Amino acid sequence: MAAPTGAAAPASRLDRFRGLAPGLLVSFAVAAAAILFRAQSGIAALNPVVVALVVGIAIRAATGPMPVLVPGIAYAVRPVLRAAIVLLGLQVTLPQLVALGPGALALALAVVTLTLPFTVWLGGVLGVDRALSQLIGMGTAICGASAIVAANQVVRGKGEDVSYALAVITLCGTAAMLILPGLAGPFGLDAAAYGLWAGASVHEVVQAVGAAAAGGEVATQSGTVMKLARVFLLAPALLALGWWVSRGAAGQVRAPVPWFAFGFLALVVLGSTGLVPRQAVEGSRFLVPLMMAASVAALGLSTDLRALKARGVRPMALGIGSSLFIAGLALGGVMLIR
Repeated sequence: MAAPTGAAAPASRLDRFRGLAPGLLVSFAVAAAAILFRAQSGIAALNPVVVALVVGIAIRAATGPMPVLVPGIAYAVRPVLRAAIVLLGLQVTLPQLVALGPGALALALAVVTLTLPFTVWLGGVLGVDRALSQLIGMGTAICGASAIVAANQVVRGKGEDVSYALAVITLCGTAAMLILPGLAGPFGLDAAAYGLWAGASVHEVVQAVGAAAAGGEVATQSGTVMKLARVFLLAPALLALGWWVSRGAAGQVRAPVPWFAFGFLALVVLGSTGLVPRQAVEGSRFLVPLMMAASVAALGLSTDLRALKARGVRPMALGIGSSLFIAGLALGGVMLIR
């Protein structure tokens, strides 16, 4: 009986691979196309994650649901995404964070700690679904698309919630990237202070760096490191969000523990030792956007456009209100510590 059992295991794995392959291939093909489109367009601020989402939704709208893709799509949305979040830890080091100084680190902690509950509260006032409010809050407080798709591993919102949150954060972050440079002078911010403001308040990493770059080299450096400090807080925020979700369920439903967040922190620590080869870090800079975009493409492929339209304009109002809150909070903090 041992021989059939041994033979059955490889066959079972092969069958599983065959089931996953169509959805994974389509998701990664869309992700690769989105990254190539960004590279060919020359527009650095064009987020491949958002492009992949739009393409995925368009494919779903044109073809309808495709059952053959479902297993691979589900795999891309969870295991692939979680692996990407873990790898993201290689791109943040503890010495970078320490170099900011205690005041700037306290500011990073404050904007993350206060923006999420404010957004959920404002969402309640506006009548926005709690899960969607939490996703918009995480995207605003930390690092845009990456934080939203990571948070949904805990919140377990609908695919339409993730898609709408990504759209809101992209629009608000782009607006902030265009508006903030013109406000540095009126607010009397020098280059370093302006960089800290951009890094502490703009949503996506590329948007924050783009906004900071408008202030010159010094602003770019301070803004980039401040933004990385917020990215570092992704793991603690996910753990806190998991506790919050389970507490809100009154003990009836337990939110899954985001174990991948510990993997993220472990790679931050490992990368800070200097033992990780430079090639591995550079490899993560290529793999993480590809895996993130594939995961979001999979979300788009499973998103019903009609359900997305049904969310209305209130979540967009929530995104604008949350963005104004974090911009004001970060500005006050920068003026206090400079």
